[in-house]
Amino acid sequence: MTDDADARSAADVVAEEWHFLLGGTHDLVDVEAVRAAHAQPRLRLLFPLVGHGVLYFSGCTGMPAAHVGGQVYPRGADGLFRVRGPKGVGTLGRTESLEEAFALVVADLPEDCGPAVLGGAGRV
Repeated sequence: MTDDADARSAADVVAEEWHFLLGGTHDLVDVEAVRAAHAQPRLRLLFPLVGHGVLYFSGCTGMPAAHVGGQVYPRGADGLFRVRGPKGVGTLGRTESLEEAFALVVADLPEDCGPAVLGGAGRV
């Protein structure tokens, strides 16, 4: 017999995490950033993670994470959002809006990226 955790699909796990982050009942990350990321269909397929107030994405639902795509940092003193590459390496650009920032993240995704799979990075 399979327990509930085993019966859940990767899509279910990803959707649950997005739902939690979109709910805004946490102080992990700005919910506006989550909404802007979630508006991108390709990012919705990935598992969202948060570290130090920055949203990033994994190609799997478990740990260790399989980092894919860039990261959008909160608005800086210059009024712009800084978009970094995967694992925060390199700069993809600076944008005036979160929508533009996450569009840059999507534009930098590998063609074969997503949807997320169950398990840790060894599964991707």
